[in-house]
Amino acid sequence: MTHLELRQKFLDFWRKKKHKEIPSASLVPENDPSVLFTTAGMHPLVPYLLGQPHPLGKRLVDVQKCLRTNDIDEVGDAFHHTFFEMMGHWSLGDYFKKEVVPWSFELLTKEFGLDPNRIWVTCFAGDGDAPKDEVSAGAWRKVGIPEERIFFYGKSDNWWGPAGETGPCGPDTEMFYDVTQKPCGPNCQPNCGCGRFSELANDVFMEYNKTADKKFEKLTQPNVDNGTGLERNLSVINGLKDDYLTDLWLPAIKKIEELSGKKYSENLKPFRIIADHIRASIFAIADGVTPSNKQQGYILRRLIRRSVVQAKQLGLDPEKLNDISDIYIEIMSPFYPELKKNTVLMDEIVRFEKSLDKGLKEFEKIKAVTGKDAFDLFQTYGFPWELTAEMAAKNGQKINREEFQREFKNHQERSRTASAGMFKGGLADHSEIVTKYHTATHLLHAALRQVLGNDVHQAGSNLTAERLRFDFSFPRKLTDKEVEKVTQLVNEAINGRLSQKIEVMTYDEAIKSGALAFFKDKYQEKVTVYSFGPSTGSGSPFSREICGGPHVENTKTLGTFKVIKEEAVSAGVRRIYGKIQN
Repeated sequence: MTHLELRQKFLDFWRKKKHKEIPSASLVPENDPSVLFTTAGMHPLVPYLLGQPHPLGKRLVDVQKCLRTNDIDEVGDAFHHTFFEMMGHWSLGDYFKKEVVPWSFELLTKEFGLDPNRIWVTCFAGDGDAPKDEVSAGAWRKVGIPEERIFFYGKSDNWWGPAGETGPCGPDTEMFYDVTQKPCGPNCQPNCGCGRFSELANDVFMEYNKTADKKFEKLTQPNVDNGTGLERNLSVINGLKDDYLTDLWLPAIKKIEELSGKKYSENLKPFRIIADHIRASIFAIADGVTPSNKQQGYILRRLIRRSVVQAKQLGLDPEKLNDISDIYIEIMSPFYPELKKNTVLMDEIVRFEKSLDKGLKEFEKIKAVTGKDAFDLFQTYGFPWELTAEMAAKNGQKINREEFQREFKNHQERSRTASAGMFKGGLADHSEIVTKYHTATHLLHAALRQVLGNDVHQAGSNLTAERLRFDFSFPRKLTDKEVEKVTQLVNEAINGRLSQKIEVMTYDEAIKSGALAFFKDKYQEKVTVYSFGPSTGSGSPFSREICGGPHVENTKTLGTFKVIKEEAVSAGVRRIYGKIQN
């Protein structure tokens, strides 16, 4: 089965179950400061899982592109990836455990053609917060899964969430496939980690809300959140034990063989790292990320630079990595038309090659290379341990690897501590202050168009609890008077006590009604339009946009808006940093 066929089978199956397809959201969360990238299929749907009505109803399905930074160091085995596609379907207060379990079984066995006798499942064992999930287990027994292939585990294995300290959460049931059919011992089971089992899918039952005082209260709207990994399922369906041998990856693997003159079977780790990181990079670039030393840009830079190092170790000209990116554009652009050839990847490769040259000069200055020196070369110039150790060995030196690993571990701890503030809000930060900043971006957008003209349109945004960042199309620096006028208009809208109005309509109806929309390819059949205008009287609203939320009900709650800084981002794109103060 090809990757295109797998996607289609998944989407068609759930359409038959009356689900509406929604488009994949961007890899960069538009209004969520708590994470760098979209890390799960449910990520863009948090407002609806919390109870906001979705314009397409209670049953949804999609294939969501995701990127997880915590898997970067794991890439090199047969199944870890940084970028991946998560097929998913949702029930927003509609069907629940008894309905979804037989459907999940039907999908895996009838549509995907997997052997039902090799499917194993796990359910929540229960604890003081929630009971044992006998409902899911009973549903699995009913479709034919015998008792000996049903296992019960605690929260560490069969519970999802909450994303942060509080919020929606609940038990899950996970589906595994017996890939090798070779037990590692008498107690071999899905969570033993022996490699026998491959996880196919996960149905999360969001039926609780964890409160600030650590109580688990029943949600008024229980949801089903399914995640079915495309790469993993594609490999299992095709009887493979290596994801990189499916049609998603094999053309790139063969291209690396051609360019390097080396065999994949003899160089598994570097081939996989290059194949994974280049694919992840072009998707991040397509969603507006550029290499830098901060946040998403830092992750992209790290992906590209790791690819360059692996290419050099294979004897592959790093500039040929661009040929591999072309392979992925060809393979995946039918499903992701935003993938287009550009110079970002090549520019970073060339820049890093110069950095490597500088690092070589620094290396030559070191008389006796210590573990700390090796780490400094890694941190400053991107030299991996293997490269430094190899160069030192040529000079008859042996580096203390334990010292290097200590420095590396300390660096990781510092990084985790530094990023704790970003991630403490969990998967989606819809706190009061972030909701205010999101609303302020609508007012800012409208004010910019009034002052600078209707050619201005949003090019991206990023929110934290401290400020908003808004990118917009404009060819030059704003004058002080223009900044002053924009600020004045935003504050007039705030002081005007403008009320929120929510409407659900088709995309075409929204455009005809005057709603702004600048991401045409990413909208679904029906959209939600948010307007801010006077609560009484007639006239056009101050702001009217297609959006998914969250917003305040009235602008009077925002406080005073101030522009902190206005600067260039790239040719034709400007950036404003703004702050609201009570």
